[in-house]
Amino acid sequence: MTTTTRTVCEYIAGARTATIDPEVRELARRHVLDTLASVVACRDLEPSAVARRFAVANSAYPSGVSVLGTHDRVSLVDAVFAGAMAGHGAEINDFMPSVYVQPGPAVVATALGLAECRGHSGDEVLRAIVTGYELSARVPRALGTDNLRRAGLANHGIGPVFGAAATAASLSDLTPERVADVLSCCAQQASGSWQWLLDVAHIEKSLVFAGMGARNGIQAVLLVEAGYRGVPDSIDHPGGWWQARPFGGGDSDLAALTEGLDTPTALHDAAYKRYPVGGPTQPAIQALLELVDEIDPTLVERVDIAMPGRAAAFRDAAMPALNLRYLTALVLTEGRLDFESAQSLDRMHHDTELGARMETVEVVHDPDQETGTGRDRAESARVTLTLRSGEQLERFVPHVRGFPSHPLDRGEVETKARELMVPHLGSGRVDEIVDACWTLDHLERADRLVELIAR
Repeated sequence: MTTTTRTVCEYIAGARTATIDPEVRELARRHVLDTLASVVACRDLEPSAVARRFAVANSAYPSGVSVLGTHDRVSLVDAVFAGAMAGHGAEINDFMPSVYVQPGPAVVATALGLAECRGHSGDEVLRAIVTGYELSARVPRALGTDNLRRAGLANHGIGPVFGAAATAASLSDLTPERVADVLSCCAQQASGSWQWLLDVAHIEKSLVFAGMGARNGIQAVLLVEAGYRGVPDSIDHPGGWWQARPFGGGDSDLAALTEGLDTPTALHDAAYKRYPVGGPTQPAIQALLELVDEIDPTLVERVDIAMPGRAAAFRDAAMPALNLRYLTALVLTEGRLDFESAQSLDRMHHDTELGARMETVEVVHDPDQETGTGRDRAESARVTLTLRSGEQLERFVPHVRGFPSHPLDRGEVETKARELMVPHLGSGRVDEIVDACWTLDHLERADRLVELIAR
């Protein structure tokens, strides 16, 4: 193996004994709780149900590995796949805005699937999750997020393949040389296109963002355990995938794979979705919720939302939780935003009152809110309400609570998790889940979490 490949492989192989900063451990615990809450809340949504039916039908002889959030037992790969799909069954799980990746569902499902199958401790699982988040973030950054877009590859699918594989490999006692085979296999399985933007029901999006990466990542490790051999220096070799034409220039930065790798940073770059909507829509929703507390929403005649990035995509999104006109109509009509309504295709298309409200909402791109080339993408919004009297009220949100620059603290993560889980599991069971997450490092068996969220 050459330098970059060896450094990455040694990091993954050594994760089970590496020193982990206490702050990183705490962040990992929070993101585990946040992801489990998403699994519980999304358990019965269509993406989760589709994946669960596939897993059960595909496992004629169940191996005893649970599909997260259920009592169904299927093969290991199918359990990880379906669990990840459930984790991203709606717009409520964590995300990394700097690299367009949502690691939690794939990484946590992989770690807990292996924990249940092989009896891993909470400390081992926590370490694996830290490793998985790190690779989920570093791979798209190394290849270049702009390069990936130009190549038609979605970062959202690429990062989790390597993140899930790193998670599984760090739990599997593989040598650095065998981890290199895992990375080579992942290069062959890295996929996912921006076609997900055309998805309506969030099913294909769940596949690309979570299920596919989890399945391909853990499958790469299981193949290597079975004897698979690949290209030993796939990252550095001129003929390897990493050096292919789409990634040979532009914003690629292979050094991002190894710089500061002995001090994991990815979890500091992970954001929480405080509201059940897509990441870039969060600031506008926060502004709207603040404004409707100050006025009578029935007096609003028009709403103008200015935001950075692909404003048109969020003006006209086919998916309810990404469509700012629909979400704005919900907030103005109901004075709040609940999880079920934010995901409702039926209401977006057939609620005539909401449809009329949507016609009064405009969403435009604001270049003044952009951060500039080479900097993390902006997550802000300016919302202007025009009342029937002609008076205008404006609210600018430079960052939403939960964004990396202003992350949720432990109490806020717990509050969000309870809001999502208590209606399904009851407060007593949720107390146990929260306690198990906060003491994850000390659990003799991490699959205790799997038992607690099943229903």
